[in-house]
Amino acid sequence: MSNANGGAGTSALLRIEGEMTIYRALELKQALLEGLEASDALEVDLAAVTELDTAGVQVLLLAKRAARARQRELRLVAHSPQVLEVFEQLNLTTHFGDPLVMSPRSA
Repeated sequence: MSNANGGAGTSALLRIEGEMTIYRALELKQALLEGLEASDALEVDLAAVTELDTAGVQVLLLAKRAARARQRELRLVAHSPQVLEVFEQLNLTTHFGDPLVMSPRSA
C-alpha cells in the first residue's frame, strides 16, 4: 500500500496492493480513514488488488460512509479484475458511483 498525500484541502492517492481481506482489514481501514482526514478528495487505486473478500468490501463501504459524513470525496479507480468480479457478484458495480472498466463477459 502506498500513499501520495498533499495535506488538507487537497487531493490524495492511495494505492492498495495485494489482498483486501480480513487479514488486512484493520490496516486498510486505518489507511483509508487517515487518507480521508488528510485531504478533501481521496482517490483509491485498486489496480493491484489480488483478492477481495467481504471484509475488504466492508472496509470500502465504511470508507464511503465516512467520506460522506465528513463531506469528502472518495473515488475508487483502476479496479482490478478481482475487484470487478466481487463487485459484480454483490451487485455493487454502481454503489460507489465510480466509473468501472467492465470485463467483456459482463458487457
